[in-house]
Amino acid sequence: MEDPYTVPYKGIYAICDEDGKKAEIIEHSNCYGGACWSLHHYAKSPAVTNARAVGECIRYSVKIGPSTLELKSSVAAAGIESVICDDSKNEVQITYMGIGGGGIGATKCRAYADGVLRYDISEAGGGKTATGKIFVPKRKRVLIAIDDTDSCDEGATWTLTHNIGKAVSCEDAVYLSQALVQLYPVPEKTQNCMSTVLEFGCTTDAAKEKLIADIKELLLKYSVSENTGMLVYSGFEITDDLKEYSHLGRTMRVSREKMLETAQKNHVDIILDGNGVIGAMAAFAWFAQPVESVKPEFDVNSI
Repeated sequence: MEDPYTVPYKGIYAICDEDGKKAEIIEHSNCYGGACWSLHHYAKSPAVTNARAVGECIRYSVKIGPSTLELKSSVAAAGIESVICDDSKNEVQITYMGIGGGGIGATKCRAYADGVLRYDISEAGGGKTATGKIFVPKRKRVLIAIDDTDSCDEGATWTLTHNIGKAVSCEDAVYLSQALVQLYPVPEKTQNCMSTVLEFGCTTDAAKEKLIADIKELLLKYSVSENTGMLVYSGFEITDDLKEYSHLGRTMRVSREKMLETAQKNHVDIILDGNGVIGAMAAFAWFAQPVESVKPEFDVNSI
């Protein structure tokens, strides 16, 4: 073993809001047990407003700016001290602290992750208290909602969209999550009536535009349906209108007119305008919530 006391994260990414007040730190772990230990302790940091696990990823909602982090062995043994955005460099500086093994996690494990531009770390291990600063690109959240890529004879939207997400993922437009969304079953459904939302973190507007073009090209190439819908929403948080539309789409039949009205009011771009856009619009509200999104909202006994 080259370094038996280091388990580098697969990737660390920072999604920032438009006002420079909030961010989401997404850490893709290589050791789920260690990541869960971090989740437990980091959630107590003053900078962290919410923390949750989504598969192998731990997602921390944080306040941008400095904070005072007080560590205590076995109780609050590690945490996020600060998250600072540098708009001039389009970078985010994240400062971690930890005691003992938590110090290893705060320094080398995160410093060596994919997505880290550079780092400044202290000595760690044993009984030391360690500090690690990492610098990562500042990213904006881009959501791609897709529905109706299959037919009664072949295909599956969830597999195609995931494979497309992996195929187009790159340093400037990283694929972060997929959620499958259970819709209200309508007669036009192929079988299970599910739509999909993909989440990406883009570093620039140019990266976003290339991402959209690449996904559109692959959908046109591989979709076996003439009704494929593809929508794009860019924003740190989901609007109330999109949440309301999602509830409608998961409990009743929704008209195309309602979808068009919602798209216009919420700055949703229609990239492919097949009838799948009606179901696709209902998927945005469930990004990065794959456990909850598959559960029906409609009365299953009424179907």
